[in-house]
Amino acid sequence: MRVEDFDYELPKKLIAQHPLRERSDSRLLVVDRSTGVIEHRSFRDILDYIRTGDALILNDTRVIPARLIGVKQGTGARIEMLLLRQTEPTVWEVLAKPGKRLKPGNVVSFGDGLLVGEVLGETMAGGKHVRFSFEGIFDELLDQLGTMPLPPYIETTLGDQERYQTVFARERGSAAAPTAGLHFTETLLASLANQGVDIGYITLHVGLGTFRPVQVDTVEEHVMHSEYYRICPETAALIRAAKVRGGRIVAVGTTVARTLEAVAREGNVAAREGWTDIFLYPGCTFQMVDALLTNFHLPRSTLLMLASAFATKECIMEAYKEAIEREYRFFSFGDAMFIL
Repeated sequence: MRVEDFDYELPKKLIAQHPLRERSDSRLLVVDRSTGVIEHRSFRDILDYIRTGDALILNDTRVIPARLIGVKQGTGARIEMLLLRQTEPTVWEVLAKPGKRLKPGNVVSFGDGLLVGEVLGETMAGGKHVRFSFEGIFDELLDQLGTMPLPPYIETTLGDQERYQTVFARERGSAAAPTAGLHFTETLLASLANQGVDIGYITLHVGLGTFRPVQVDTVEEHVMHSEYYRICPETAALIRAAKVRGGRIVAVGTTVARTLEAVAREGNVAAREGWTDIFLYPGCTFQMVDALLTNFHLPRSTLLMLASAFATKECIMEAYKEAIEREYRFFSFGDAMFIL
């Protein structure tokens, strides 16, 4: 399967540069994957599509201010680091820019020495292993020195940093937001609960696996980077109960879909945590997820491939074509798609 088959033309004006004032003011494109029928609704109309007895599963990860700007000791060169995941108490896997300037033993200073990173070596994915030294609490220093790691296609400044967090974000650890969840408000979640929808949470810390570009020619050659996930006993029980009563499992976002499908491939639905590099693309079957809420994704991305696996490539590409014609807002701060 060719990666170029998942390409499409998107006018730059449709790339959302900022969040809407009200989270749930987004538009909602609804796709029936069995018939191909497309509907155009408001996100608040999600209440019409999620039924009593369904289980709505959300990702409660919280984005950390993972973008650090520092100075390379000895040369004064400007170095940018994006923290991806913690591998040891003081060691992180990072993406560095410009990465070619950093060799093992090089030291980068952040905040006039409040935080210092020593490069230990390279990762298999082209990043760096960096050991940080500091006094005090690392998370507090990160809050002080770091900034929100917005995607490169967002060229404006985000005024309210909480708008790149979901209203249910709890577990620190992501380098990017699980953007399908950005549309929900506490009021909307309460309305879903009041109409008999069970709401559960998993954690998947979004890292390189989610947004790493596909750099091979064929889909099957791509290797996903591992990301940490956790499913708690309460959510596992909620999912099992929904399945028993015939309710649907509604995944909010590709991160939730990947987590649930990774757990499903382990056998029974039970509480567990670990690392997953599951890659879902056309030809893969979904064992757990019955409906998927997601945003519109970048061309040639693994996220677009996942959506195409859940429906079909033809169905998704037709939906994208219609979304472009009707000028939906795309990507992280854009509109949503609900695939039934």
